[in-house]
Amino acid sequence: MQETLGELIYAPWIYVLIALSVLLDVFLPFLPSGVIVIAAAATAAGATAAGTAADAAAIAAPAPNASLPTVCALVLCAAAASVLGDLAVYRLARRGSERFARAVARSRQLSGARERLGHALARGGGPLVVLARFAPGGRSVMSLVAGVEQRRTREFLPWSALAGLAWAGYGVGAGYVGGQWLGATWLGTAVSVLALFGAGALATFLVRRGPAPAAPAS
Repeated sequence: MQETLGELIYAPWIYVLIALSVLLDVFLPFLPSGVIVIAAAATAAGATAAGTAADAAAIAAPAPNASLPTVCALVLCAAAASVLGDLAVYRLARRGSERFARAVARSRQLSGARERLGHALARGGGPLVVLARFAPGGRSVMSLVAGVEQRRTREFLPWSALAGLAWAGYGVGAGYVGGQWLGATWLGTAVSVLALFGAGALATFLVRRGPAPAAPAS
């Protein structure tokens, strides 16, 4: 995949691949969208580092950093696809709220998430949506629960956009740093993926240990 990304990194197809993987992983959480985003960023960084080294060896004037527009495009592409995927699940859950509510009630994990999200949004605690974006499957759960709870779009969408931007920025940033540090190699990508998994593990821990909703006063 590294060689393929190296050939496509400056072609439109890489953005199509990233957009589809990020868009669909809200329905299919096992898709490696984060790995693809990181590998693309690492490849862009490695290509830039290699180009800079070649210019220096040729004693040529240093070329402008051509990877900056690519990195920005990767972040915007992944973030936009993340928001669109969230909205798709959110809209589906709102329209079939009764059916989805029954499905949520049968799952202890989803029921707990429903209580926490409803409580958090009611208190303006939308950062939970951002934090859950890094947790495996958290994006799907939060979008589903927001729809079932019939939360207004203006309550959910800004936090979904911030979550997508934060996740995309972190993933692309990790890939870029890994690519600059270790080059466009599998080692650089692996280190960056471990950084993403580490953030996911931390997010999962924080979401699970978050304060439970307060019991209603009698």
